[in-house]
Parts: sequence; C-alpha cells; structure tokens
Amino acid sequence: MHLHCYSWTGTGDDRRREAERRPPLPPADPGPFLASLLPPMRTCDWLLKPARRIDATPASVDEAMDWLAERYRAAEPSFLHPGDEVRIGLDFRLDRVRESLHAGVDVQWGIWLRSGRFVSCAVVCCSPNRDADYRCPAS
Repeated sequence: MHLHCYSWTGTGDDRRREAERRPPLPPADPGPFLASLLPPMRTCDWLLKPARRIDATPASVDEAMDWLAERYRAAEPSFLHPGDEVRIGLDFRLDRVRESLHAGVDVQWGIWLRSGRFVSCAVVCCSPNRDADYRCPAS
C-alpha cells in the first residue's frame, strides 16, 4: 500500500453539485466527474481523478500526517469556527489519522472557512484501497 494526498478549497455551495462529485456509471464514461475540481463524495474516488490532482505521494504515514498538518495550519487563520477546532485540536486529529492510515482507512478532513469557503484534505490508501478496486492513478 502507498498513499496519495489531495486537497480542494472553494465555495462551500459548490459542493452541492453532486453530479460532478460522483463517478459515472459505467466507469468507462468519464462524464463531468473527471474534469471537475470538486472533491468526490467518497474519499476513495479521488483515485479515479487524473494523476495531476495528486498533491503529494508521501513515503510514510508520518509524511502524510505532516502534509495534513501543513494544510490545517495554512487554513487555520480562516477557520469559520476556530473555537470548535480548538476543542478538537490538531493533535487529536493527527492521532486518529495515524490509527486510520495504519489500518488502511482513508482520511478526509473538511473544515468550513470564512466567507462561505470550505477546505477539504484527503489522504487515500492506494493499491489496495479497502473501499474500491481502482488502479493507481500515478501508474
């Protein structure tokens, strides 16, 4: 197993465009999903996006956690509800990430930002993924 990291920041209302966030059936028909910059509804479906959407391919769980922490800290000044995030805390989040990734479970963080914006960060387990039998987008 290896890991891929993905992120998206945009208008929270854009997330309502579900047709762009769900891969088409059958998978051979790309539909609007592949071209859309929106995050998929299911975290594992990031693996269906073009390889250029991969932000990082960390060599370890620790590197993936560093990537998530960097994204969190970059967004922190814009958090819509910073008090809520303080109660959860980055350390608690990262502890759960370590457990999840070591168990082969994808991680998805989504946080509302000021001005109706939303940040989404994901670390996806690849080859194999426990939720979908997708080939690695980087191969």
